[in-house]
This record gives sequence, structure tokens and C-alpha cells, in this order.
Amino acid sequence: MSEVAHFEGGGARVDRTFAFIDLSGFTAYTDAHGDGEAVKVLGVFRGAVRNIASRRAVRIAKWLGDGAMLVAVEAEPGIEAIIDIERRIEESLLPLPLRAGLAGGPVLLFEGDDYIGAAVNLASRLCDMAKPREVLAPADLVSSLLVNTKALPIGSRHVSGFAQPIELVRLVAADARV
Repeated sequence: MSEVAHFEGGGARVDRTFAFIDLSGFTAYTDAHGDGEAVKVLGVFRGAVRNIASRRAVRIAKWLGDGAMLVAVEAEPGIEAIIDIERRIEESLLPLPLRAGLAGGPVLLFEGDDYIGAAVNLASRLCDMAKPREVLAPADLVSSLLVNTKALPIGSRHVSGFAQPIELVRLVAADARV
């Protein structure tokens, strides 16, 4: 169990793992197929995210249109949830692939429902950097406890807003062909 440090103004410092996920190409899909079809895609997407997040004990912090921000107390369930969501999206034959970014570390829990800190920002930036069907994370997030996921090193990369390059990995299902 992680320790919690409290700050003035109602904030608390906690360790969490964050994931940002996004349906790649949603704007173009909506433009080409209309709002009705876009809502159908979102329904399948959100159903998959809700189901898997609940099963993996990962919290959906907020919906972001065609994406979401998820929060896990430990890295492993957060990582496994994203890999499961990616697989479910592929299996459901949605026309749009998922992309995701994950990061973990100490953050400030602000006003009980918002997270402030480098881990949140990094997860968001990595989602922005990810290509369709790609899940990016800093190499130091990955542990030997992962059983359904493997990490493929992709090297040190500059991430917007961060002064130093960050060693990144691409996360894939353990049985994925790469």
C-alpha cells in the first residue's frame, strides 16, 4: 500500500500509474461517416474500457471524447488493462485502432479528483506520440511481474515538455507477433 503525504490546500501526494488512450483517426472517421456512426464506435469503445477497467481494478478518471484517462494504484494492472483494451478493440473489429501512453510515479491528488504531476503529463504526451496500435511507456515502468505483456525497447526519445530524453518501450501482448 502506498503512503500518502498531505499538502496545504487539500492536496495529497500519491503514487499512481496513468494511462491515456485514444481512438486513432476519430475526427476523420466522424467527418466521413457522420455523427451517428461515430457514436456507435464510441459505444463499443467505452463498453470495452468499462468492462476491462472494472475487471482489472483500474479507475476511469475521465472520458476525453474518443479517449480516456485511466488510473491504477499499481503499474501491472494498469499495463495489463491497456493491453486487454487494445486486444478487445481489435477483436471487436472497430474501424479505428487504439493508441496509448502510460507512465507512473508520485503526483499530487488535487481537490480529490484531479491529478497533477509529471507522470500524468508524460502519459498524455506518450499517447500523443504513439502511432495507431501502439502503446508507449517509459522503460522504468515495466517490471518482471508482467505476465501477459512484453516490453520492446525503442530507445531514448525526446518528449515534448521534458528536458531530458526518456528511455521508452513499446508494450505488446505477450503472444503478439512483432
